[in-house]
Amino acid sequence: MSAPSQQPAAATLDLSRWSKLPERVMIGGAVIALIGLLTNFKLFLYSYLTAFMFFLSLGLGALFLVMLHHLFDAMWTVPIRRFVEHIACLLFPWLFVLSIPIAIFAPMIYPWMGLSPEAAHADHALHAKHHYMNYVAWYGRWLLVFGVWYWLSNGLRKASLKQDETGGADCTRAMRKYSAGGIVLFAFTLTMGVVDWMKSLEHQFFSTMYGVYYFAGSVWTTLATVYLITILLQRAGPLKDVVKTSTILDCGKLFFAFTVFYAYIHFSQYFLIWNAALPEETFWYVKREQGAWEHIGYLLLFGHFFVPFLLLLRIDAKTNLAVMVPICVWAWIMHLCDMGYNVMPALKVNGVAVHANGPSAEAVLYTLGCAAFMAGLLARRFIKSFQAHPPYPQRDPRIAEAMGVYVPPASESHAHGGAK
Repeated sequence: MSAPSQQPAAATLDLSRWSKLPERVMIGGAVIALIGLLTNFKLFLYSYLTAFMFFLSLGLGALFLVMLHHLFDAMWTVPIRRFVEHIACLLFPWLFVLSIPIAIFAPMIYPWMGLSPEAAHADHALHAKHHYMNYVAWYGRWLLVFGVWYWLSNGLRKASLKQDETGGADCTRAMRKYSAGGIVLFAFTLTMGVVDWMKSLEHQFFSTMYGVYYFAGSVWTTLATVYLITILLQRAGPLKDVVKTSTILDCGKLFFAFTVFYAYIHFSQYFLIWNAALPEETFWYVKREQGAWEHIGYLLLFGHFFVPFLLLLRIDAKTNLAVMVPICVWAWIMHLCDMGYNVMPALKVNGVAVHANGPSAEAVLYTLGCAAFMAGLLARRFIKSFQAHPPYPQRDPRIAEAMGVYVPPASESHAHGGAK
């Protein structure tokens, strides 16, 4: 079924005042990152990894939301699905390209890669995992996970765009099949990615919940981003006729739900590790209870959960922009702090922890510079993709329902015709 005829086939995002903002942010971030690269290369690598894991989480969160839409045959997500597909498609090639420096300099980032064969054999934790943690397996998984994410994100968007032209039900079935099998692959590849790129910074650490922990924070931050983009596109015009108050409310509800889910997962990981009191698990948190890291831990406890949870309890808060816009921006800050909390304490030079008592101002600056560079680059690519395609699914069978338009089924139409 076609969308209303007055809708354009493609939209031009008319935000002329901010048209140069992505380039300016990217250039400014690149300058700061270059300073870090030239003055403290190892610290720069860890700052780069922190920023990369932040933006990777947005791509993975978007991919999950697209598959969730098809798995549950959701109606309210139809108007916003197209730009979420564009975010998911940033995984390849753009986030893959951004991951190349991490792959090239992995031996400098991950301490276990720099160990000699004798030292690796003597390290019991590493030796027990040597079938998984070795050069060939690590680089093989790097290519594998991005290959799967490319197949899923681009396959889903390709079928979605094809449906704009044909309106065929086969496109809907194809997207559901992608999502049904893809959600399992997504769970495995996300876990492999976060274990390889973040958890293996401290290879002795054991946690069966680490992948879910990263997933929960990723979707939470992505929902905050989706909320802001939805508001922006509704105000700017491309989605003004299809995004209703109910769409914004439902997005806020899901954001609230993942606020609770993230807190549950993080608390569960901490509680299980604390309760078991095993050295190979507890050291990770003990290290993060030293100096300023303890304060950042409390910041995550209150800022990542209690503040958004309490502010979003009222149903009207979820459509109140004076509340939601600051919370969504705050979500970005909290998630970036969360990534730094995972990455930075692992940085060692000559066996000495550089940030044993908290992150340095230099580390914060370089992380913000790398994040700004990636934000500008990815925002520019997102805008280009958005402008190149229709702003929302044009012939999705649920678009009329999402817009509040009742379309009688064929059986009902025939019955009325026969009665006449």
